Amino acid sequence: MKAANFLLALAFLALASSFAIAYDPKPLQDFCVATDQASSGAFVNGKFCKDPDHVTADDFFYSGLHVARETSRQLGARTNLLTVDSIPGLNTNGLSIVRIDYEANGGLNPPHHHPRASEILTVLEGTLFAGFITSNPDHRVFSKVLKAGDVFVFPLGLIHFQLNIGKEPAVALAALNSQNPGVVTAANTVFGASPSINPDVLTRAFHLDKDLVTKLQKQEWVNPSDLNSYS
Repeated sequence: MKAANFLLALAFLALASSFAIAYDPKPLQDFCVATDQASSGAFVNGKFCKDPDHVTADDFFYSGLHVARETSRQLGARTNLLTVDSIPGLNTNGLSIVRIDYEANGGLNPPHHHPRASEILTVLEGTLFAGFITSNPDHRVFSKVLKAGDVFVFPLGLIHFQLNIGKEPAVALAALNSQNPGVVTAANTVFGASPSINPDVLTRAFHLDKDLVTKLQKQEWVNPSDLNSYS
């Protein structure tokens, strides 16, 4: 019986370890600064490691996150997500950071989720209505009105959003526990897919009129972080 219990515990630990490895791996060295130079040899977490002798402080540095960005006309919001592609020193550290600017009276970071990260958001300026929705079958909404200094957590993989309900522009800063968290914006993914999803699928899935579905599919769906969507 003891041997069986030991084997069961060992199997559980092995399973837990396999799930852990599926996420950003922990480094076995001080750092592995990302580089595109294959000649560097070591390949960790989808990136080659820069020769440590050539690493500088600039590899861990970014300047300008304090600067407000122009918001999109469609959403009234702008995200500036810094991943490993922006800060090479993030490689193997399981971190990224994003600044979000919202225009007054309705600036929206639309419903979206991060497939590889949880998020913790801090409001720096303004008043936001923020929340997330749980998965099937409950679809519970957890939401709060957030003001400057307030913090809210969005669990891994769940759809979440922020809406500026104030009369002044708002700013938030969020940290995510992946160097490349990914962003899947719900409306863009469904109605802006290329090539378009068969309208019959969306008509039935969303209980919508088919003409409305095809109209939505013809619209421009703005990515909150797309540099080409701001003018």
